[in-house]
Amino acid sequence: MKVLDFDIKDLALAEQGKKQIEWAMRDMPVLCQIKERFRKEKPFAGIKIGICNHITKETANLGITLQEGGAEILLVASNPLSTQDDVAASLVKDYGAAVFGYSGEDTETYRRHVEELFNFHPQFIVDDGGDAVCNFHKNRPEQLSEIIGSTEETTTGIIRLKSLEASGQLAWPAVGINESLTKHLYDNRYGTGQSALDGIIRAANILLSGKTVVIVGYGWCGKGCAMRARGLGANVIVTEVDPLKALEAVMEGYSVMPMAEAAKVGDLFLTITGNRHVIDLEHMMSMKDGAMLANAGHFDHEFNVAALKTRTNSIKQIRPSLEEYKLDNGRSVYVLAQGRLVNLVAAEGHPASVMDMSFSNQALGVEFIIKNRQNLENKFYVLPKENDINIATLKLKSMGIEIDTLTADMEEYLNSWQLGT
Repeated sequence: MKVLDFDIKDLALAEQGKKQIEWAMRDMPVLCQIKERFRKEKPFAGIKIGICNHITKETANLGITLQEGGAEILLVASNPLSTQDDVAASLVKDYGAAVFGYSGEDTETYRRHVEELFNFHPQFIVDDGGDAVCNFHKNRPEQLSEIIGSTEETTTGIIRLKSLEASGQLAWPAVGINESLTKHLYDNRYGTGQSALDGIIRAANILLSGKTVVIVGYGWCGKGCAMRARGLGANVIVTEVDPLKALEAVMEGYSVMPMAEAAKVGDLFLTITGNRHVIDLEHMMSMKDGAMLANAGHFDHEFNVAALKTRTNSIKQIRPSLEEYKLDNGRSVYVLAQGRLVNLVAAEGHPASVMDMSFSNQALGVEFIIKNRQNLENKFYVLPKENDINIATLKLKSMGIEIDTLTADMEEYLNSWQLGT
């Protein structure tokens, strides 16, 4: 097995990493079925695929699935703190993958690792957040023609893809995986809803019952986090800029108010917007002593840590993912996971059963573009509805759940305009 160049924490961690990868795959039955088909059909034979994603045991299984389809893969971390170092070691040692990423790498190293994609000359990119795609468009225009297409995991990355398309600069067809129902309904609501709170509890070991939790952004991730926080006994406040989402939150029984008001009463703030500075300096300076800040959005600028530091007398590391910022107004606020993804930095991200759905969409998204590349324009695409139905059907089957089917009489009624009361 050929092992390519790599930059990881410690190759000696591979044995435990392989156990982790195999454990995750046991709970990824849909991806397993896709992997078996790819092994037979080899849809990616001779194609180099660059993966810029959180290097976790679940991502490893996506990479292995693409390898089974004939691809040569290279993985780089999409976040400086989210790499599972034992998994990275196993990918190199046991699966012959090129891996560039380790937990705790500094920003300069992170950027250098992303640049390894340039040297790999991929023909396809699996992205998480848009850093890989945007770096190619900004820094390597001469390589754009080499790339067949890309898939994108997150809302943040989709925003960037749509911006590229709107400006007429998107250089290849791209599929937004987060637009698929079996991704954003399952992953964002149930995955983030559980894993973000798991990360918060691991980071700070606090009781959520009785706390006032402010959910900043009521998209699918926000809905999941609000639901789980309330289930643990928290009083939940939602802040929003979208009237429709704000109204939905009200109708679900949550308090809705501007951030300027929520900042004064919240005990824990969780940002999930895909935007920057949704909690700004004036909000943090008005928070009560002991307020905690966590982020489950992709980048670490959802709350303005840089500005907060200008009003901070000292920063004390309390626990591995918990820092106390002693402010010049005499109060303290606590920042979890350095403002990065709390579910991946302080915990392990989504459970494998959740990522089974997301990465099945990723695998089929890669196949969709490669099979249809002659007929696709340089545009943003969403996978066909049949893809969602197929994944949901496979997932139900793996869970031992059967559902009804329409009878011929029902089909006739649904397809006729002449039948009625």
